[in-house]
Amino acid sequence: MRVISGKYGGKVLKSPVSNNIRPTGDKVKQALFTKLQFFIPGKVVLDLFCGSGALGIEAISHGADKVYFVDKDARSIKLTKQNLTGIDGKYRVLNMDYKTALNSIDVKFDLILIDPPYASGYYGDVLNIIHENKLLSDDGIIVCEHPNELKIETEFNIYDIKRYGTVSLTFMKN
Repeated sequence: MRVISGKYGGKVLKSPVSNNIRPTGDKVKQALFTKLQFFIPGKVVLDLFCGSGALGIEAISHGADKVYFVDKDARSIKLTKQNLTGIDGKYRVLNMDYKTALNSIDVKFDLILIDPPYASGYYGDVLNIIHENKLLSDDGIIVCEHPNELKIETEFNIYDIKRYGTVSLTFMKN
C-alpha cells in the first residue's frame, strides 16, 4: 500500500494486520484522487472510518488544508498515526465512533470520505447525520465506497457512480 500521487506520492504505508481493516485498493484510490485532484487543494476533509488513514493521507498529499481522521477501532487509530509519520500538514486523529464524531465536530467539510465496513449498514445513518448537522459545505462533495450491490439512499444529490470490479464509489453533493 502506498500514497498514489501528490507531495507524498510513492510513500509506503503500513498495511493492516487485522481483517477488520479493509484498505481502499490502489486502483480505486487512484481513480478517486484523479477525479478530485483539482478540487482538493485548500479543502477541509473528513476521512470517516479511516482504517489505515490512506485516503486522508492521499488528500494531504494532494494539498488539503486540514484532514480529520475518525475511527472507533484503536488498532486503526494506531495504524493511522504510524502512517502519518513524516507527513506535514494539519490533521486531527480522533478515536471515536462515527455518531459521536459527527455530532461533536463543529466543522463544515469540503470533502467527506465514507468507507465503513461493508456489512455494517452504517451508510444511511451516517448520511442522515451529516445532512441533519449540515456538515457539508455548500460546494462540498461526499464520496462513499461500497459494494456494487448496495444502493445508496440519501437526501444528498447523487451525481456520479463509478464501478471498479466489485466496488463502487458514489459521489454526492448538496
